[in-house]
Formats: sequence, C-alpha cells, structure tokens
Amino acid sequence: MVLDTTPLDRRADRMIEELDTRGYTLWPSRLDHAALATLAALFADWPSGCPGQRIDPARVEQLPFVGRVASALGKDFRPVRAILFDKQDGANWALGWHQDRTIEVAERRDTDGVGPWTVKQGRAHVAPPRSLLERMRTVRFHLDPVDADEAPLLVSPGSHRLGLIPEAAIGDVVARLGEAVCLADAGSIWLYHTLILHTSAQSRPGRHRRVLQIDLSADALPGSLRWGADGEGRAS
Repeated sequence: MVLDTTPLDRRADRMIEELDTRGYTLWPSRLDHAALATLAALFADWPSGCPGQRIDPARVEQLPFVGRVASALGKDFRPVRAILFDKQDGANWALGWHQDRTIEVAERRDTDGVGPWTVKQGRAHVAPPRSLLERMRTVRFHLDPVDADEAPLLVSPGSHRLGLIPEAAIGDVVARLGEAVCLADAGSIWLYHTLILHTSAQSRPGRHRRVLQIDLSADALPGSLRWGADGEGRAS
C-alpha cells in the first residue's frame, strides 16, 4: 500500500473524525500494484452476466490491505461480509437510494430482536438491532477507476446519524442533506458508516467497475447467532 507522508496517528485521527461526521471518507493512499493484482485475482473466472458475488470473509480477512483498514477503525474490527461487484455489459444495474440493513450469519437461529430473515446467494441474512448497524463500517476497494460516467457511488452526508430511515422519508432526507459523489482511481479505498444512504446509476457500456466491498464489525451477535465469518455462512 502506498502511503502519504503525514504521520500515521494524525492521518488516522483526521480520517476517523471525517468518517464519523460525514459518514464517509477517502483513505489517504491507494493500493499499490501488488495489492491490485491480489484484488484482481478475486475476480478471476467471473460468471457471465453476474452483477455481484458474495464470498466468504475468510478469503479477504488475511489480506494485508484489508487488515490495515480494519485496524485503523479499532482493534476489534474485522470483516463480517464480503461482496464482489462488477458493473459491466450484460450485468449493469441501477440502485435507488437505500440503506444496507442486513447482516450475513452462519445459519438461521430465531432470536429476539432480529428479523426479518432473507437468503441471498444461498447465505442467511437477517436485519439485526439498529444499534449494531450503527456501529458497523463498510469499506470499498476499487480495482477500476470510477469517473462521473462509471456509476460512482452517491451518498447523502450525515444520513448515517438518522438511524433506520423510513422509505417514504428517504427523498426528503436526501433533499435536505444533499448528496456527494465518490469518484475513484484504481486502488482507491472509500470508507463508510454502513447505514449511510447511498445510490448508484448504470455505468456506461464497454467498461468494468470492479469493487470489493467489505462490512466490518467489532461486535458479537445477540443470542446464539454467529457471523457468517464464523461458520459456513450458508443457509440451511
């Protein structure tokens, strides 16, 4: 990973302050060539027409660049969900404004205070207590550059502070708080509060927009629930 010359503690403090205030921040350096090659290998043998693939967090947990970001957030943060995205011809899509409200767990175990349950690509997901989502963070590692025509992620600054926003209120929230564009170079790293409102459009034809997105948490789950990272992560 290529680093700037600002002392590590000052960079970390500045980044964490910005992340907590706005709900998003750009890591102050980019992945180097070796890290980009490692990231590219995760996209090998990509199925035709596939917009995204959920992968076991264990595949990325030991990658040095993942560990560095997680440790900057706090010593107990670790990957609990990992998704590969590639907007490309034949697998291009747009998403309206929304919040990420579910987590991946090892198996379904009915527990007070969680639900509803869903299954995504064979993996059990559930909506956890709001307080857990509020403490989670999401990081996106960009393999390809993302300019204004390549469906950059748009976020609504400060929306992470509003808890679970009713769908009917999302438009008013975005109109009040505004939106920010998260452009990226190859190797850029963006960090977010998991609950921040976000959206993206379709990308222009003939290009890739490959991203590794990882959810991070420092919490244990309530009751007998286990993170997908602590089990097979497959729905029974």
